Amino acid sequence: MNKLCRQVSIESPGPTVKDCVFNFEVPVPDVPPTGARIRVVCAGACYRIRARSASVSSVSSSTSTQSTEECTYASPAHHGIRDGALFPGYEVSGVVDELGSDVAQNEALSVGQRVVLYPYDGVPHGYAEYIVVPDLSYLVPIPDNLSLGVAAMLPTGALVAKNAVITAHEYVSQLLQERSSEQDCKILIVGTGGLALWAIRIAEHHFKIPKYKDRVHITVASLKDEGFMLAKELHDVNLVQWNEDLYEKQLIERTKDACKGLVDIVIDFGTTSRSLHRSLQCLNTKGVVLVSEEVAERLLPKFSRLAAERQQKIQAVGKGSIEHLQQLVELVSSGEIVPPPHTEFSADEASLVIQKLCESEIPGRAILRFHDIQ
Repeated sequence: MNKLCRQVSIESPGPTVKDCVFNFEVPVPDVPPTGARIRVVCAGACYRIRARSASVSSVSSSTSTQSTEECTYASPAHHGIRDGALFPGYEVSGVVDELGSDVAQNEALSVGQRVVLYPYDGVPHGYAEYIVVPDLSYLVPIPDNLSLGVAAMLPTGALVAKNAVITAHEYVSQLLQERSSEQDCKILIVGTGGLALWAIRIAEHHFKIPKYKDRVHITVASLKDEGFMLAKELHDVNLVQWNEDLYEKQLIERTKDACKGLVDIVIDFGTTSRSLHRSLQCLNTKGVVLVSEEVAERLLPKFSRLAAERQQKIQAVGKGSIEHLQQLVELVSSGEIVPPPHTEFSADEASLVIQKLCESEIPGRAILRFHDIQ
């Protein structure tokens, strides 16, 4: 095609948060024979860094090898802001613009259908108005009652969180089988960002069935006041605040008091070296800490020996399957899981969004909207 479309490229901001948002006109991509072209409506800021490959929506990108948690800035404006949250994202929702020439007429997807994109390996970045997928199996239809803004939060944040809860479930099931009916299982969820807030909601829903309701107890370690207040909206969840101004011994004792002892499983989405070390101190012998794959490679070598000495385990959690994404679409659209808050901005406001992110002025997730389609 000879038509052009808009691309917003968000690069890593400099010390003054300027010159990090660029606008381009790029060719509208041709449709793969067995795939589809998607008109992007909403795109969320990405949680995860990955190597950038050349694509229609990554004209000015460069490769980054930094961790999502290591990339904080010396400037006060960037305190606590993860570099990975500012790179072109692939939390994408939109509508099917055109199907490939070899797609059968009786396929489940049709032109104009609202979809969310599974983050497969090699997925294009999400800040161009159009992206293409090579195979329809990467697309999940979404019902009319699920807004495209909420849907854009599902493919990474919610998906990783769900996979973490499913992984935790395997340990919970084993522990409860080994213990008497009077004994329980304790889970600590660490973090205040979207990953942690999704994990809290998904875990609360997952373990509410009678088999687990009175034997699985969830505590949230909040890293800042905003997350502490948001977590209060939930019902069967204890709260403990990890104020970084306190000594480690105080924070560990505070956590043990809130959890009524050591915990069996930690889902740590605030993973820095300090938080992981603290998580291990709050963990039972033979307990497990679940961390995202993005930080596992960096932190496992540092802590594997300590974990082994304490007879504990640190396990990486991947992004989850497309079946998990389908389940999330169903649970959120039916109202069984209420999503964390998000704030939508026009793609034209990308520069303002970055500035607000750096000043921690956006509650919940920031979503860029390209088109006024609900």
